[in-house]
Amino acid sequence: MLSQQLSLVLQLLQQTCIFMVIAWLLARTPLFTPLMQVTIRLPHKLTCYLVFSGFCVLGTYLGLKVDDSIANIRAIGAVLGGLLGGPSVGLAVGFTGGLHRYSLGGPTDLACMISTICEGLLGGLVHRALISRARVDLLFQPVLVGVVTLLAEMMQMMIILAATTRPYSVAYGVVNSVALPMLIANSVGAAMFMRLLLDRRAMAEQYSSAFSARALRIAARTEGLFRTSFNEANSMRVAQIISEETGVGAVAITDREKLLAFTGAGSDHHLPGTPITSKHTQDAIRDNRVVYADGNEIAYKCSIHPECRLGSTLVIPLQDADDQVIGTIKLYEPKGRLFAKLNRTLGEGIAKLLSRQILTGRIETQRALLAQTEIKLLHAQVNPHFLFNALNTLNAVIRIDPARARILVQHLSTFFRKNLKRPDGTATLADEIEHVNAYLQIELARFAERLQVSVEIDSQFSQVGLPAFSLQPLVENAIKHGTSQLLGIGKIRLYAEPASRGNTLLLHVEDNAGLFNALGRSSDGMGMSLVDRRLKAQFGPEYGLSIAHVPEQFTRISLSLPLVVDELLAVEEL
Repeated sequence: MLSQQLSLVLQLLQQTCIFMVIAWLLARTPLFTPLMQVTIRLPHKLTCYLVFSGFCVLGTYLGLKVDDSIANIRAIGAVLGGLLGGPSVGLAVGFTGGLHRYSLGGPTDLACMISTICEGLLGGLVHRALISRARVDLLFQPVLVGVVTLLAEMMQMMIILAATTRPYSVAYGVVNSVALPMLIANSVGAAMFMRLLLDRRAMAEQYSSAFSARALRIAARTEGLFRTSFNEANSMRVAQIISEETGVGAVAITDREKLLAFTGAGSDHHLPGTPITSKHTQDAIRDNRVVYADGNEIAYKCSIHPECRLGSTLVIPLQDADDQVIGTIKLYEPKGRLFAKLNRTLGEGIAKLLSRQILTGRIETQRALLAQTEIKLLHAQVNPHFLFNALNTLNAVIRIDPARARILVQHLSTFFRKNLKRPDGTATLADEIEHVNAYLQIELARFAERLQVSVEIDSQFSQVGLPAFSLQPLVENAIKHGTSQLLGIGKIRLYAEPASRGNTLLLHVEDNAGLFNALGRSSDGMGMSLVDRRLKAQFGPEYGLSIAHVPEQFTRISLSLPLVVDELLAVEEL
């Protein structure tokens, strides 16, 4: 009797191995992805039910006929369905597997149906108990799974011995024959199944971790390279970084017409600057799709050199904001070496990363050009008007005070020289004050005693950096739209003070007219808006312009700047 049971144990374990092979094959598909974690969402629960119902039925089919009963491994599917899906899924899996067993008939058909439902429910109750105690980790422990399955099988044997199977001698004979083999095979099989799931999850996590690590390294090392320009020099640097991080045979980058960079095997004949001749690259650009030529299903042959070592290629389009192709990135492997799935997935991620860099660079370039255009427009507005007034003032002063006229000419020269110097770059506060002072000297001569100016800026702030051509438009607005409208004396005051928050300097331009209109609703709006945008773009959104205004008393425009001395600019000024 013992030898028969041992033989049955071995046969059931063999059937369990078939069971595990099928499970292993299915584990390579996305179907098993929801099973690698606790199932919560309804679609995942449905997947869990379908998978383990299938294994429950399969466990019956793989069973061995013993007299009028079946020694089976059905409990694996029922218990695991409950453990991973919860009571509802366990009950549904048990009912499906039990109903199938009942349909096959035999003296133990009713007992097996009831026990299968109970096994699924037992797994679900263990699931709920562990979840309530925040011990989700135990659900994926093979030893625990084996123990729960062992208890489930012991429960099945007791149900068979109970009143559901008649006569009792038949029930006892069945239990005596199949109990030990089924206890061992189901417990070991369930533990092995969970081990398979854990290995699959570990592999997925390892793959994800490797992908994330490489993607982050590539992103960090290529950051900003394509923002400046999508050209041969930057493309070669990016290609070298990708080659180092992925370890592929070769990397190439193209625009729509020519090869921009190539590194790796075949670099002796794939020369940057040459036209694109590869049909795969031309197809990728024309159809805006990823082209993978593995050298087997899709033939690959170098279009340049017949002895080229490269045997497969992956061509991925680089796209702009409108999803139009602006170039490609190409990964190659030599003959006899297949593409790793990681590199294929990573290649597509790299293409998206580089596309965004190119797009960001073009947007930043357009913004810079727009800012330069706005500054030039301001110059075009300021210079003719100011020059006309300055020449009229000089014409009047020359007749009565030639010496002062010569000084005014020097100030006028300084003003225009500052306008031409770094109009879209960064200047020191001392440089901006010199620019404003040259402007004010002309205006003081023009308005004579009707204008008073005071500049109260401590020399300790002289090397603080700010966008060039920031102060003069504000001072001009204060005069043109403020003090020049007064019948009495106009007063302009420039002063600076540290803000209450640390490392911030407040630079004030104040007039005594109090005639300010809301920003953007008067002719001074463009200049002030541009200064505000440039400050925010250069230093951050916490900096910029603020306005204080009391009608007919004063208008104060305040610039907030980071209180950091620009040593490089200080050296340039010296």
